[in-house]
Amino acid sequence: MIRINQLKLPVDHTEEALWAKAAKTLKIPVKEIRSIQIIKQSVDARKKEEIHFTYSIDVETTKEEYVIHKAKSGDIGISEKKEYSFPKPGTERMTSRPVIIGAGPAGLFCGLMLARHGYHPLLLERGESVEKRREAVDLFWNGGTLKPDCNVQFGEGGAGTFSDGKLNTLVKDPLMRNRKVLELFVEFGADPSILYVNKPHIGTDVLSGIVKGMREEIINLGGEVRFNSRVTDFNVKNGRLQGVVVDEKKEIPTEILVLAIGHSARDTFEVLDKRGIPMEAKAFAVGLRIQHPQENINRSQYGTGDHPILGPADYKLTHQCTNGRGVYSFCMCPGGYVVNASSEEHRLAVNGMSYHKRDGVNANSALIVTVTPEDFGGATPLAGIAYQRRLEEAAFLSSSGKIPVQLYGDFKKNQPSKAFGDVEPAFKGLYDFANMRDFLPEYLSESLIQGVESFERRIHGFSRQDAILAGVESRTSSPVRIPRDEAFECSINGIYPCGEGAGYAGGITSAAMDGLKVAEAIASRFDRFSL
Repeated sequence: MIRINQLKLPVDHTEEALWAKAAKTLKIPVKEIRSIQIIKQSVDARKKEEIHFTYSIDVETTKEEYVIHKAKSGDIGISEKKEYSFPKPGTERMTSRPVIIGAGPAGLFCGLMLARHGYHPLLLERGESVEKRREAVDLFWNGGTLKPDCNVQFGEGGAGTFSDGKLNTLVKDPLMRNRKVLELFVEFGADPSILYVNKPHIGTDVLSGIVKGMREEIINLGGEVRFNSRVTDFNVKNGRLQGVVVDEKKEIPTEILVLAIGHSARDTFEVLDKRGIPMEAKAFAVGLRIQHPQENINRSQYGTGDHPILGPADYKLTHQCTNGRGVYSFCMCPGGYVVNASSEEHRLAVNGMSYHKRDGVNANSALIVTVTPEDFGGATPLAGIAYQRRLEEAAFLSSSGKIPVQLYGDFKKNQPSKAFGDVEPAFKGLYDFANMRDFLPEYLSESLIQGVESFERRIHGFSRQDAILAGVESRTSSPVRIPRDEAFECSINGIYPCGEGAGYAGGITSAAMDGLKVAEAIASRFDRFSL
């Protein structure tokens, strides 16, 4: 196969045009091309009047040796195909099947790979199945009672299920784990385009069905998934795991435990701390969500308010503030909604969500500021959790349990808003006006204002006075890291910290990739488990 990089075509090109451009680039007739596979597709919108796709493609041709011999461009070469490989079973004997805590991306992908290779894993999820979870979340957003174990943070699929389903990651991928994760998503129902588009996404509506399909295959392969099963203790003797306790009463013996608990399992972190499992506070980021009309973002990025082919535009923005802190956009949701993502009573957190079509009226993104252990007001491993809780408690009180909202112009003036402007609010969950300057530390407010004013220079209208702010965005990543060794175990033999909650991932794809890593580590050490 021949790889062609930097192949450019108009965004409205046909498949025939792609074949013709490939043939022209290789200086061969189209009939000499047997197949074309798109490896990567990205949008170049630097010139609004000449927006085009840039491709990397693999071409199969009968003239491969001729083409390579004649090629004078550095963008033409031999395609080096790499494939993901799962290790052969190890030799140590399992006395019980592996247990996975958490059915988010890390836990699900770890469980799926172990199930496919004969290890019959048991997944324990404190929340409900994705079908029942969606009912509970919709009820809460419509004014119902929050369920502490079944909400936007907890339940099958993890926190990413109620998000934009973004699958881009900055993790390097020499072993093709990223590709394997995307292939598995496609296998269970995602659009095949996620295999090559530069910023793939699934959408929360499609992601729910994918998650259900993965669960069903794990069960069909001899694994088990138990919902409403919250792990409340760990049985550790002489530095080795013996089992876990579920709901304070039932102990499940196991020597292999994958901790894929997610970034919001605060009660579980507290139990781990009591049991002497080493943890450390880590930096994360907090801030607010901002909403703009999607048409404004489209016009800035594409030169038109509605691009029929490219769809709603996104953005990624960063700024270094005069106070030394960085502020940046995070989890940008084109055509999406700001949602109440709370998981604890009397505490409030928000997130962003888009459906697959991204056809909502607004664009929203988190604007967040990095905070470090020096900001937490304590030196314990759980000091970052206490910091989050203080902000969430203040946010809850500021608007009597509803999502606190404020126009950007009023945020700058340090006064509560009284009415919306031309930006139409797009929320999932009840909301009310508040002055978020009353509960945010001044260094956060100052950084956010500097960031918005800076971003105006890159996206016209970003600092419009009626842009809608909502808070508090406090669950961007885990405030805790559980150290692990090269074999992926923590200091307690048999416990494998995994995914975002353990501090080793930062989104759906990286969490799923970490799930693969841990599954590989377990499989390379232990032989398959016989039921």
